[in-house]
Amino acid sequence: MHPLFPETPASETPRLLADAMLGKLARWLRLLGYDTLYMHAADAVIAHRARAEGRILLTRDHELTRRRGLQAIFIEAQSLDAQLEQVVREVGLPPEDVAARCMVCNGLLQEISRAEARSRVPPYVFETQEVFHRCARCGRITWMATHWPAIQARLDRILAAVASHQS
Repeated sequence: MHPLFPETPASETPRLLADAMLGKLARWLRLLGYDTLYMHAADAVIAHRARAEGRILLTRDHELTRRRGLQAIFIEAQSLDAQLEQVVREVGLPPEDVAARCMVCNGLLQEISRAEARSRVPPYVFETQEVFHRCARCGRITWMATHWPAIQARLDRILAAVASHQS
């Protein structure tokens, strides 16, 4: 069992659901590989979905965290980095496969051939990239663009900060 969330086996990465106040956090958690839904709906709908799917709710709404039968984390920080650190500390390290999820829809990414990507990406991207992925859910094509090193450095800093707090 997971130490903070007994309904989640320790070997399984918890599934998350971010409410409407945490859209940016949801996208970055997906980059880390967490299965993270994002919902902009009434509190009752969000709570029902989190319970029904065994997801841990991430919210900045104190009232929502008090709902019966709901596993929830109240996100304390305003800054994205601090929010990411809090989630990783509380739910455990992310899966090994970073960038395995679509930032837009949470679908799983699958590597595709360069030939398949050729007609779906701008020519300058095709010429500079070797590896492409397609979201199994929304069909979006992704690649490690020029901003990826900055993204990776930020994620590495966050994971290092979590690791230093745990030791």
